[in-house]
Amino acid sequence: MTAAAQTPLELHRRSTNAGPHDGTDDFGSVPLAGASGPVPGGRGDADDGSPHPDPLRFLAGYHAVTTARSVTELARAAATAWVDTVTHFRTPLETAARGMAWWSTMLDRRVPQWHLPNEIVLSTPFAHLRDFTAPEDRDDAVVPTLVLPPQAGHSSTVVDFSPQQSQIAVVRAAGLTRVYSLDWRPATAATRTVTVTDYLDMIDRSIRRMGGKANLVGDCQGGWLATIYAALHPERVHTLTLAGAPIDFHAGDSVIAASTLAMAGKLGMAPYKALVASGGGNMPGRAVLANFIMIQPQSEISRQLQLLENIDDAAHVERYRVFEDWFKHTQDIPGAFYLWLVENLFWKNRLISGELEVDGRKVDMSSITCPLFLLAGSTDHITPPAQLFAAADAVGTPAKKITKRTATGGHLGLFMGRDALRHDWPPLLEAVRKLSDTDPRSTSRRRRASQAVADPRDTPRVPAP
Repeated sequence: MTAAAQTPLELHRRSTNAGPHDGTDDFGSVPLAGASGPVPGGRGDADDGSPHPDPLRFLAGYHAVTTARSVTELARAAATAWVDTVTHFRTPLETAARGMAWWSTMLDRRVPQWHLPNEIVLSTPFAHLRDFTAPEDRDDAVVPTLVLPPQAGHSSTVVDFSPQQSQIAVVRAAGLTRVYSLDWRPATAATRTVTVTDYLDMIDRSIRRMGGKANLVGDCQGGWLATIYAALHPERVHTLTLAGAPIDFHAGDSVIAASTLAMAGKLGMAPYKALVASGGGNMPGRAVLANFIMIQPQSEISRQLQLLENIDDAAHVERYRVFEDWFKHTQDIPGAFYLWLVENLFWKNRLISGELEVDGRKVDMSSITCPLFLLAGSTDHITPPAQLFAAADAVGTPAKKITKRTATGGHLGLFMGRDALRHDWPPLLEAVRKLSDTDPRSTSRRRRASQAVADPRDTPRVPAP
């Protein structure tokens, strides 16, 4: 039976998540007291092959847990504030000044920026191709690398998040010195009809410009897009690296999958079309942000309350600003593209079932035979590891050429967190580089990739979805 033909109960498969996270990575999920273990009503409750609960039951259990976590975080903050009041005498004026600093910092947002030098070498109304290759590396005998950032209502600068936390910098330091990244531009009235075909064509034009073959690195939604491209154009993909990318959209304990099944199962695409219509033909980025916050409200609460607690700590305030500037600066998604992915991937799960077609061409993942590298987050609630690791069973790549790795932490930490950038990305990218030197005498400039990212040491950590 294909995934598209199964009932919502049958679509809910058991997750292969790693064990509970015992700390937080940079921009990972925030485990609170009593937060470990399966979500009540989730698939973790059954291990005997019996039917798993329906999406509505799962969502009810999930939101009950997030509410409890939010209350726990509020209680923790109240206790901290009480201790601070007892141990630190402040005048009413000083207290008011701290409150004003907290409020102004929460409201003061800046536009996210690219940090590493780069050049736009190809441009369309909906995307740029940015070349991050240093001038001295342009003739290096190494297969070029193309990074596909997420396309989920936020800036593509997530892959070059800050001078201290840059996925692009880690790619270059691993010896993949000829590196490019796509930059998804905010949707406008003129680009509301852009389709998945246009996105795939942009990838193809980029790789052709880079020389005709590339290492593809896909983050989150950039990952399923890279997978579709690799299945349709396997001759142009040297290696495929996916991080936090949903491939089997219905695997694991996923609130996004459950909510889509619950809504689309009852109302079809009507709610999603109405949302796009409200955005003038595009999916509003602010709606995507609101959804991210509602999925884990305790992270939003924790982040703002920790800012208040640490408002006098310049290092914490700066790290808070950097994250909030990226997270709260949203951009719209082309409406046609968004509706296509909701129907074909999130709802009907056609990529993993083998039923997906693009412009009349079947997307067969078994056509992918290149080396495959998979990086999941152990506490990733957006893309549970099971959704990503399903790729290993669907591709035609031999098992010995498939590498799976699970990072400690959550979803966003996979792309911008210093722990993942220092410890999890380097071995994967260095393995890609060994497969990518086109000349044994290659002079591509390499250093330890982990050194491209600042050591977090005891710097403050900012909770995030």
